Amino acid sequence: MTLFLRTYQTQIMLVLSGICGIIAVFAFITKYPSRHRKTSQIIMALSAMMLLISEILGEYYFGVTTPTGYWVVRICNFLVYLTTIWVVHSFTLFLMDYVRVDLKQPVPKRLNVVSYLSVVGELLVLISPFTGLYYTFDEQNRYHRSALYPISYVFPLLSILLLFTVIIQLRKKTRIKMWITLMLFPLIPLVAAIIQFFAYGIYITDMAIVGMVVLLYMLTLFDTNHRLAQAQKREVEFLKQERAHTQKLFVETAIALVDAIDAKDAYTHGHSARVAAYAKEIASLSSKSEEECERVYYAALLHDVGKIGIPDHIINKDGVLTPQEYEIIKSHTTIGSQILSEIKDSPYLSVAAKYHHERYDGSGYPEGLAGEEIPELARIISVADAYDAMTSNRSYRKQLSQEEVHDELVRCAGTQFDPEYVRIMLSLIERDKLYTMREA
Repeated sequence: MTLFLRTYQTQIMLVLSGICGIIAVFAFITKYPSRHRKTSQIIMALSAMMLLISEILGEYYFGVTTPTGYWVVRICNFLVYLTTIWVVHSFTLFLMDYVRVDLKQPVPKRLNVVSYLSVVGELLVLISPFTGLYYTFDEQNRYHRSALYPISYVFPLLSILLLFTVIIQLRKKTRIKMWITLMLFPLIPLVAAIIQFFAYGIYITDMAIVGMVVLLYMLTLFDTNHRLAQAQKREVEFLKQERAHTQKLFVETAIALVDAIDAKDAYTHGHSARVAAYAKEIASLSSKSEEECERVYYAALLHDVGKIGIPDHIINKDGVLTPQEYEIIKSHTTIGSQILSEIKDSPYLSVAAKYHHERYDGSGYPEGLAGEEIPELARIISVADAYDAMTSNRSYRKQLSQEEVHDELVRCAGTQFDPEYVRIMLSLIERDKLYTMREA
């Protein structure tokens, strides 16, 4: 393994630096997470990329005494020290934002201490090229560590120890995958630094740092997707609840309207509810979907809503209606259509109210439509409406027997009613051996 790394580490570091560059671009163009966390990720990725490139170039120009080699070696060694602290500093900023935004907790003061340590470490790196605090160069342009070099480890190590204490404290509040990654971020480079002490010449620590930057970005991406999925799930649940609430409100409003209609005529109490039940059963037996059956039910429930605009003395008249009174009664279809047309999301309600008195042979009202010109909803409700009228008591007659109802439907199939829906209604009659489908 050591031989493999020595042989191919330059190629590996170039690939890793390219990955860091891509991560920086992706972090920049994505909308999530928060602005502060995106900034910390971009700095982290670019620092890791610069760290690897600096190591590669510093190694390549090591001992080269040309002017280019002189500057490249000095700049690259400076960047190695600086970007190492930048990675730690940007990770600290990442963790601070994670605690504040995701966990909604106050930022621990230790993270602020880590930020201050990072700033001090960065300042020492800045003065090192001019003072020889950490390193010097000989006449052959070769890098040498100074006597105070161990100070460069003090600030990163103290920062890592403080970061560990904070991450451990967050265990119960953080998702397990995220917590493990947060723990590994400082731990893996620390272990790699120990290994590198025994394997001099291999940039294990640098590659470990880059690996953790990549892992942290990937996990942040997965964590963001998880949160977005959870948010979407909550939104769907909320929409379902809103839909259920709207449906309940609609049903209650429809029932209130039906009760208001039924209250106008003692002889038709419960008529709309029975028609709705019969119409829904017809729709179901004609292989309509559940949603279509629901539409038929509510359209039938409100089919007579226009009667609310008909004078009571006409609706409750005991004798035969005059031609003028009959014309007024007929207007309940257009009145109902106008009332229900205000329900923009359910236009079928208005259609059913308007056309449920059309006849299959074209002799109905209000427009004299014939056959399949009549909307299907209206054709279904027409059969159910007539069936309930025949099986209910009226001011001018008692309810008909089951045989009379059967014969009347057969007689009117193809003239007043759609033959297909008459056939289905007849099958319901045949199943109703005890004649329960009628007004109680």
